Order: sequence, then C-alpha cells, then structure tokens
Amino acid sequence: MSALQAVKAFRVRELAPVLKADPKLSNARPKILNPFLPHKNPESGRWAPAKYSLRRQADLVKNARASGLLHLLPPGPKLALKELQSASTSAVAAAETETEQVDAATWWSAAVEWDGEYKEKEVKGADVGNRLYAGKKRMFKGHKWERTLEKRTWKRKMLMKDMDERIERFKSTYKRKTPSPVSPARAVSYSKLPF
Repeated sequence: MSALQAVKAFRVRELAPVLKADPKLSNARPKILNPFLPHKNPESGRWAPAKYSLRRQADLVKNARASGLLHLLPPGPKLALKELQSASTSAVAAAETETEQVDAATWWSAAVEWDGEYKEKEVKGADVGNRLYAGKKRMFKGHKWERTLEKRTWKRKMLMKDMDERIERFKSTYKRKTPSPVSPARAVSYSKLPF
C-alpha cells in the first residue's frame, strides 16, 4: 500500500462513521475522538487504550511524511505538536493557492477537530541531545572490562615502551646462562621470561 493510500485509509476509517451519522458535519469541522491517545469513558470512569498502537502510529506518521499529508493526522506520541503545526501551516499555504471547495472525492481530507489533548513530556537533557545522563551524578556502572580498560592500556603501554631492549637483554642473558649438559644441575635463579 502506498503512503497516500495508507493515510487516506486512516482518514476514511475515522471520518466515515461520524459523517454517515450526521451528514451536516461534512461542511463544518466535526469533532472526533483522537485515536492516537487513550481516553476516559465518562460513564464507567475507566481508561481505554489508544485505538492505534505506537508501531501503527509510527507507520502512519512515516507514510504521511512521505506523501506530504502530515497535517491530516492527529497529534500523538509519535507526532510532536510543533511538527504538526508547521505541517498544517505549510498545508494551509498550499491550499490557498488551490480551490477552497471540498469535492466529494476528497471529503476525507477535510479539516477535523481532534478531541483529546496530548501533553508532551519534558525530558531532561533533550534540548542538549544528552537524555541518557541528564541529571545523573555519575555514569552507569558498565562492564568490568570497560572499567579497567584505561588502567590496562596504560600498563600495556608502559611494558611495550622499552620492549626491544628487554628482548635483546633477555636473549643475551639467556644464552649466557644456559647450563652445559655435562655439568651437574644447579638451582635456577633467573627468569626465563622477559617480564
């Protein structure tokens, strides 16, 4: 299904029941429950989940961006209010150049008032681009190899600094101290390794 068809199918699915129930609303802006947000049932007082899952919302937003119809979607967790407002202002500017009248073929793209308010959460550090460690005194624990990496690299660098000389010294010492096979065995007081 193409991006345009996906957005159109969403709008038709949400608008058709309301407009069929009251045909007079096709001229006005109908008020429709936002399907991207959970809502409270006024009779029972219980919360009903959003009609569209976050994954389906993300797919719809992606398709609307691709087809340039972002202004037709309601606000929700996957579509920020700022982004929606900028898309609707650009769509209004484009619509002014075209005809104002809504034909029968494009009734699904008519203006709608979405019922339900989406409140964006204020995330610390989102403005700077560091949401993970914002407000934290120290970094997370990490793996043991990550914590000891700096010390190990320093030690390795120190050992490798004069390794050529050490190897040379070891080879010369080892040859000199190699015991003769005919002489009696003696206790070894030197290391066979260079470190």
